[in-house]
Amino acid sequence: MTETPVDWAELYRENVAAVTALAHDLTDDQLAAVVPATPEWTVSELLAHLSGVAHDFANERLDGAPGAEWTGRHVGERRGNTPSELTEELGRHRDSIAASVADNPRPAVVWNIAVHHADLHEALGLGRVPASYWRDVLEAMRSRVPEELSGVDDYELFRALFSRRSRGQVRGWSGALTAEAIDELGLFGPRDDDQPVPAQE
Repeated sequence: MTETPVDWAELYRENVAAVTALAHDLTDDQLAAVVPATPEWTVSELLAHLSGVAHDFANERLDGAPGAEWTGRHVGERRGNTPSELTEELGRHRDSIAASVADNPRPAVVWNIAVHHADLHEALGLGRVPASYWRDVLEAMRSRVPEELSGVDDYELFRALFSRRSRGQVRGWSGALTAEAIDELGLFGPRDDDQPVPAQE
């Protein structure tokens, strides 16, 4: 049986719509909250990053991507922008980006917004992002999951694969996992700061 290809374009659109709706309801205190997954950024700055990524992908301004200087520029150039301004920019580039990822089996821009969408939920104590926004990303990364973690909850695997769970949190899932395997699990390397874990619904 041939697997149905993932509609990455639609997944990108859906995440953009959900992040936009979320951003419009945030208070000043929520916008100023630190995002545990990216502790150098507040919620507002994470929204600025998402807008900057959209702008840069749409305009092929990718020098230095995905390094700290590139992502830092997104925040610096949009400092002081309102959530409405940030999400308007995000939405302005939605369709061109969606068209560009349609045939890409590993579209970084789609994975980026899916991961950061979950970052926002965890930072704001909103519970898990529904699986429809991230499950295809997990499945595309499934080959990185060690056999020792085959029984771990899918949402937690998704978070760990993108370095959103600490060494200690991953170690708690399986005593059989080696230190080397723990350090190699996350795409962006290991971390030691425990992350908020939303309750299962």
